[in-house]
Amino acid sequence: MVNTPSTPVRIGILGAHSTGKTLLLRRIEMELRGHGLTVARTGRLGKRAAATGLPKMERHTAESTEWILAQGIADEIAARASGADVVLVDRAPHDALAYWHAALEYRDERALRRECDRLLTLASTQLLKYDLLFATVLDENVPLDTGHAYDPRYRRLVDRHVHHLLQDESIPHQRVTSDPDSQDHAVHVAMQLCLTEAPV
Repeated sequence: MVNTPSTPVRIGILGAHSTGKTLLLRRIEMELRGHGLTVARTGRLGKRAAATGLPKMERHTAESTEWILAQGIADEIAARASGADVVLVDRAPHDALAYWHAALEYRDERALRRECDRLLTLASTQLLKYDLLFATVLDENVPLDTGHAYDPRYRRLVDRHVHHLLQDESIPHQRVTSDPDSQDHAVHVAMQLCLTEAPV
């Protein structure tokens, strides 16, 4: 993607819950701000969906998936309108699809083909906006925050669906593991891109 002076660099991340997505984006944001770039960051879509009464996690539905996709798109538009040099997207669109498919498998349910096609199309329309996508990899040896009662089977399903979806749709991305070197490399790649392409 070629950026114009009015087009911010967009970096998205997706992956199973508690795999370091938000922490990685915070690191990138701090580095960018240290170089004088303005940054807008989106996120908290799952919590915001739940606050409206929509189901999440294992109870995720086509309706809650559509809300998250639409709200995420709206948040990105607002972030761009803010004039930021870089927009960091916590949970890029295909993330919601992976969570939904994982929830369906968890509940042993099948979605209607037309719902799958419609939501995939909606998510796919956003791909060209991204300059870089990161996908975190689940490491079950990393201790979880005891404040969350995550279902380990559902986390594994989300992780599998995230990476299968990226592969099946041939979506360019960079995998990020829990290894510190992998994390450092992701920050380096993001910095190189933004310092080269950001409209400053």
